[in-house]
Amino acid sequence: MIKVIVTDIEGTTSSISFVHEVLFPYAREHLAEFVRAHLDDPRVAEQLREVSREVGQELDTGQAIAQLLQWIAEDKKVTPLKLLQGMIWAAGYRDGSFTGHVYADAVAGLRRWHDAGKKLYVYSSGSVAAQQLLFGYSDAGDLTPLFSGYFDTRIGHKREVGSYRAIVNELGMPAAEILFLSDIQEELDAAHAAGMQTCWLVREAAPLAPKAVHRQVSSFDAIQLD
Repeated sequence: MIKVIVTDIEGTTSSISFVHEVLFPYAREHLAEFVRAHLDDPRVAEQLREVSREVGQELDTGQAIAQLLQWIAEDKKVTPLKLLQGMIWAAGYRDGSFTGHVYADAVAGLRRWHDAGKKLYVYSSGSVAAQQLLFGYSDAGDLTPLFSGYFDTRIGHKREVGSYRAIVNELGMPAAEILFLSDIQEELDAAHAAGMQTCWLVREAAPLAPKAVHRQVSSFDAIQLD
């Protein structure tokens, strides 16, 4: 029996277009100004040091900003970029520039599972802070009380089996009692290899060729837990 659901965000609970047409452009537009205005913030300073460590050489502020902007252009899943994006998005959510898009069926499903006593977690390449902002300032209001915890790339990258094994270890329960939801086959393959159950969200395209390993659904309404 499924006791825990771990869900991806982009393409699963939330529209890909929201991330790529709202969040990413907002971060790109405000990144340089934000970094320069917060150089004395220890959180920002630490991520600038992480940028240098990531590229293997010491970068000044201008060079670090240029590297971050390059990673945005290349859609790189780099932890210091994700953490800084989360800080930038916080301002946008809080001043009402945008709200977090969550599919109506995902809202209903998450609430239904929470009410049934299932534990809900998020695993996304976006930082934990960014995840909490999206669900905390969602179109449907504050959804964060539904979740028991969050995972980001600090536990590992999403296409690596070791990341899911680390999540299983963190949750302290049999992998077979954990369901992972995603729209990316490589992520589902890695979760399945770690022993998790899986479900493939195919929202914006016709179902793919049958995949015996991963059940395919077009919405949360079609996900059966028992």
